[in-house]
Amino acid sequence: MIGFGKRISYATRCFFSVLSRGEVPEDIVPEVVKTAAPAPEAKTLPAERVEVKPAEESPDRAVQLLALLQREGRLVDFFSEDIAPYQDAQVGAAVRELHANCRKALAQYVTLEPVIDGEEDRPVTVEEGFDPASVKLVGNVAGRPPLRGLLRHRGWRVTEINLPTLPPKGAGRAVVAPAEVEIQ
Repeated sequence: MIGFGKRISYATRCFFSVLSRGEVPEDIVPEVVKTAAPAPEAKTLPAERVEVKPAEESPDRAVQLLALLQREGRLVDFFSEDIAPYQDAQVGAAVRELHANCRKALAQYVTLEPVIDGEEDRPVTVEEGFDPASVKLVGNVAGRPPLRGLLRHRGWRVTEINLPTLPPKGAGRAVVAPAEVEIQ
């Protein structure tokens, strides 16, 4: 459960950072670990950089995406609830539905591609001029590129965002989920 939670947290922080600022902060970018023994089937990474520019400078789009994930999968409810009292089986059952619904919503509104299109735990070469916002070197990092290491996480890059049109300013743009009141 801990590993799964860390991946959700990483993905969520990375995703909303890309939406709101158009960049991934250095403390949450994908990890590539350097190793001493290179493998013959190492993949070479191009030094080119692709930038995704934000549609707007306001947080409105990030709030909108969070609202869509809440509406489809109750993501905010899940993250806001203390799940410590529940058994792992109960949490697992809840996560299965949340995962399916949020995955569907994400696929509908955002197109993602791996930063490095390779198999995790396989050798890669990081070339000179690589983008440190796209590839983070960890482990026994010494010397200058090209550096060989193992791909620990492929990373994610937004290639397209297709969010619905925003409502007019002030029309609930900061509301992730409206309160629901049942009238008796």
